Amino acid sequence: MKSLTARRAGIMLFVLSLNFFTSPGRGYGQQPKNITEALAGFNGYYKQTLQQAGIVGSSVMVIHDNQVVNKDFYGLAHMDQKRKVDEDTIYHWASITKTFTGIAIMQLRDRGLLKLDDPVIKYIPELRQVYNPHGDMKEITIRHLMSHSAGFRNPTWPWKDKDWHPHEPQHWEQLVAMFPYTEILFKPGSKYSYSNPGIIFLGRIIELLTLDDYEVYVDKNILKPLEMYRSYFDTTPDHLLKYLAQSYSLKEGKLTPALWNLNTGITVSNGGLNAPLTDMVKYLNFLMGDLKRQEVYDQVLRRSSLEEMWQPRVEVASSENRKVSMGFTFFIEEHNGIRFVAHSGGQNAFITHFYMNQDSRTAHIVAYNTEITGEKTRSVDGDISQFLFKNIFPLFANKKSL
Repeated sequence: MKSLTARRAGIMLFVLSLNFFTSPGRGYGQQPKNITEALAGFNGYYKQTLQQAGIVGSSVMVIHDNQVVNKDFYGLAHMDQKRKVDEDTIYHWASITKTFTGIAIMQLRDRGLLKLDDPVIKYIPELRQVYNPHGDMKEITIRHLMSHSAGFRNPTWPWKDKDWHPHEPQHWEQLVAMFPYTEILFKPGSKYSYSNPGIIFLGRIIELLTLDDYEVYVDKNILKPLEMYRSYFDTTPDHLLKYLAQSYSLKEGKLTPALWNLNTGITVSNGGLNAPLTDMVKYLNFLMGDLKRQEVYDQVLRRSSLEEMWQPRVEVASSENRKVSMGFTFFIEEHNGIRFVAHSGGQNAFITHFYMNQDSRTAHIVAYNTEITGEKTRSVDGDISQFLFKNIFPLFANKKSL
């Protein structure tokens, strides 16, 4: 039997841990000193940067301890309609969809329906037709697809070079027809190389195992449990069209509307998600975790499986102040000594990004409806993120200010 002293020590540790997460003086909802002034400075920088670049419309939110501590909106969601950006504005999240696909795969793994080390051809035998100079196609696993290390090319459909070509292939058979013309570019698992087709293959596996369309499965098993009721895939329901942002391309001073109400076809698991930032905050809260909702969150995906997704698998890039690795469909980035779980998106002139620092339970998410030639919107996004890394996240990460 434990001694009285040991039992008291155990009770004290429990109380202290509970107090850390719940007390108004130290846990959820508490803001570091000077945060109001710092966020006001960020909002000014954000709008000035967008205006100078020529961005038509954008939204940004900063989240700490499951609360939105800052939100700002800039410009127009739709120029012809003179509709301003607000918190209801719906953006196309493009490749951030990949993280939902990864979560769905982990759900199926946890339910015993697949193993991460299963050969992909176990589920998609058509891939035997792919030319693999580095070995047998059975050596490529689901794990490789999840970490962008399988050796498949980057673009889904590299043969699109005419304005009249469909934006994305609409049918699985179109991809299968090109398998004999597809090559594995390096030995699977040997390095990182971002691959859209690899994620589409994960979407196909989800459909084959669940007998649901990808969109239906994710809606039932991720979006609905997280109460992301205004999130959807591909073409917009009529009742939400009034919130949908129009995207624009800016080239040599000329602004051109991009495709309206995009259908991503068979590539939906790769980039088909649409949502307002208010729904995406619910997603970030799930990633961040919340004691009050953890039972629901664990039904979507248990915490240990999420954290497994955030373990570095292959190196992406490294420099003095920046290190980037690939986890399972999430990027793991370190900026100025702060670790982030992150992903970006870019499609049909929409650019999106989120960063989450789990240690300080702080995140930001941003969307733009303008793609400027020469990757300038990406540069703008990088500048805005760097401002946050240097001036906002450290306030929350610095324990002395709590």
